[in-house]
Amino acid sequence: MRLSITRRRALAVTASALATPFLLSRQARSANDEGITDIEIKLGSTATYSGPVSAIASYGEAQVAYFKMINDRGGINGRKINFISLDNAFSPPKTIEQTRRLVESDGVFAVAGALGTPTNAAVQKYLNSKKVPNLFFTSGSERFNDPTNYPWIVPLYPSYVAQGAIYARFLLATKPNAKVGVLYENDDLGRDYLRGLKQGLGDKASTMIVAEKSHETTDPTIDSAVISIQAAGADTFLQFTNQRYAAQGIRKAAASGWKPLQIICSNAASIGQTLVPAGVENCKGIVSARWEKAPSDPAFAGDPGVQEFKRFASQYMPRYSLDDLNAIPGYNCACAIAEVLKRCGDELTRDNLLKQATSLKDLALPMLLNGIKVSNSSTDYAAFHAMELIQFDGEKWVGQGGVIQI
Repeated sequence: MRLSITRRRALAVTASALATPFLLSRQARSANDEGITDIEIKLGSTATYSGPVSAIASYGEAQVAYFKMINDRGGINGRKINFISLDNAFSPPKTIEQTRRLVESDGVFAVAGALGTPTNAAVQKYLNSKKVPNLFFTSGSERFNDPTNYPWIVPLYPSYVAQGAIYARFLLATKPNAKVGVLYENDDLGRDYLRGLKQGLGDKASTMIVAEKSHETTDPTIDSAVISIQAAGADTFLQFTNQRYAAQGIRKAAASGWKPLQIICSNAASIGQTLVPAGVENCKGIVSARWEKAPSDPAFAGDPGVQEFKRFASQYMPRYSLDDLNAIPGYNCACAIAEVLKRCGDELTRDNLLKQATSLKDLALPMLLNGIKVSNSSTDYAAFHAMELIQFDGEKWVGQGGVIQI
């Protein structure tokens, strides 16, 4: 059964399978142990369940469902996971409000797997000053890889700058005389992708890029920006934005009779949430990138990680559609969070959690592409170092040459 993305969603979703009363530990706990009892680990997160980009709600829903599964299997190191996921509506002010609630009212051990670049940026200083770990959230902005100034902020997503550079390398190799028009959202995500593109193009950036147009994530439409880029003479159209606007851009280009080479950033490369709304007939040939497996892709039908995910989704997310890729990073983040909690053992302090989360070496997550593993260190929080270019063939994404280093 398909996941409804139009239904009204609760502002708070919790995945606690605890049926016994709250028990205080027999031991005195330090301040760094807040959110830990003999039977519970309390984690908090914010995800987008409402607002203009609520189509990505399955990201948070996958995390809630994953920890429900973990609890059904007995928890982690003898403790159940009380995972509190609050709605941030993809709004920085709302994220601040909800994150303060998690820390100051709910008393979470850590914030984990939160969604979004502007949303996480809004609470970066707050969580770091409180020494509350913000682990494995979904943003590739370079601002978050700063262990010197923000040691408590640990992302789990490929760098947007590095991804922008990959698209530049692709253009230089396949269309070196391209006239490039770029549409990007006016935040760290869009600006980082654009910066990476320019760095990758090097001296040719000034001649190849003929138009740059930004938009706000609250804009009702981007039609005028697409028309402007077309009018500038672009024959290559890059979109560094989210799924909603990427679909609009593809659809507007088709309606205008404009047929450029199109590249959309990995954040927007969902068949169900971008290409279907744009009209799949308008999407053949679009280029993007990936590092995760697509559960609906026949090429992965026999993959053990995909089979495991499908069993999980069938039981714990029965309304989920396999074409909705938003759940995959949420699921992978939850897997990584569970792994570092296991590595903490009974030393459930925030210091040890941070230590375990920043000393990953070749961690294989079930829905990562084969050959891609997670590694970071206390001096470099960048966890992803490879991905794959893909092209849409009218039905599915097809890999273009295998995994490449970033």
